[in-house]
Amino acid sequence: MPRTDVEALLTRWRALATGTYQSWFLWEERLKNFRSIRRGLQTVATEIAQGTFGYAYRGSSLETVVRAVAEQRQLFKGADHAFLWKPKLRIPDIYEHPDNQRRFGQFLNACDCCTREADIVAAIHALDAARIKGLGPAAANLLYFVHPTWVVPSNTAIVRGYNALTGAKVKLGSWADYLAMRHGILAINGEHAKYLSNDLGAVAGFLFDLGVGHLPLPPGVADPRTHAHWEADLARVRDDAAALRLRATQNADDQTHTDVQGWLRDLGLQLGFRVWIASNDRGRSYGQGRLADGCLTALPAALAESPAAEAIGLIDVLWLDTENRAVAAFEVEHSTSLYSGIVRMLDLALGAEQGLACHYFLVTPDHREGDSRAQFARPAFQRVRELNLKFLPYSSLQEHRVAMGRFGSGLKPLEALARPLR
Repeated sequence: MPRTDVEALLTRWRALATGTYQSWFLWEERLKNFRSIRRGLQTVATEIAQGTFGYAYRGSSLETVVRAVAEQRQLFKGADHAFLWKPKLRIPDIYEHPDNQRRFGQFLNACDCCTREADIVAAIHALDAARIKGLGPAAANLLYFVHPTWVVPSNTAIVRGYNALTGAKVKLGSWADYLAMRHGILAINGEHAKYLSNDLGAVAGFLFDLGVGHLPLPPGVADPRTHAHWEADLARVRDDAAALRLRATQNADDQTHTDVQGWLRDLGLQLGFRVWIASNDRGRSYGQGRLADGCLTALPAALAESPAAEAIGLIDVLWLDTENRAVAAFEVEHSTSLYSGIVRMLDLALGAEQGLACHYFLVTPDHREGDSRAQFARPAFQRVRELNLKFLPYSSLQEHRVAMGRFGSGLKPLEALARPLR
């Protein structure tokens, strides 16, 4: 396809409200999950190496992290299907076959330790040579969160989009085909760098939208009439996007998250605490100003010097006392994965000097209480149970926050409203 046609297509894709660029790649919550997913994969590799992983997918640390990947909006929807145990087919054969399980664990560990792109490719070739039935390029969806500048996600829509754009005949499920496709995608990414990103999630999202038909391809011949039809198709897609109101729904979700952070900010300040707002949320609009107005502009030294400072800085809301000790941590999970928020609070618990003395709250819509309890009960979170994590529903916070701010003192009113998860 001529370069100018691809650039025109990329320009339209970046402006498409329901496309992956606007609704996923620019999503502020997206990057929060990279570190927690990587830690989850490290847990899987460690359990396999120690022989404690077991033989079942359900309830395992792998299920936890794969579900976190699958919740990363449309591009990764269904990413867990490749890892679900299919008893009739006996795939993927990493649960009942100890040697295959060890090879998979070694693959995850090798990729986590890689410092060169060539090492990633070598690890993929080693896994391919093991011929593990049912374990193919879908594993690239896990590696992407470890090395987003080297590894391209892979699914049916991405392959279909790549084939349509390039005329290639990549087959889904073949590591050899995946590596060939990856090479071609890197070339596309380099040629059109000003429209894409070093993070290969952008180009993968572009191909995904081509593959699912969100973005019609231009005609293969320079016929003005067919080109006009293509322009009309693009206009129809934009109209459909507006009708679906997908972007509006996502904005509403994000605003609800911001509102709850604002409630916690205001309540903390009224109760006499110093307040920290997540570093990537500080500039969000709230009320007549910004979410971080009146809050700390930098983490206190004890937290900033912690090995987990980066993760702690992403906790949605922290309350600190006058000596800059964290006394309460809040993760607001409106519709995103509960996994990443719990991991960030664990980072605070293990990295802060006061250890587990802080109070930890998972703040979600009322209907997510069951999910919160199920997540907290997983074997992968056994260490987290020491946090005495509590569930704080939106409704209770909304109903009582004004009275607590006016008449309350310390954390006792909040503790009374919250429900223990352990």
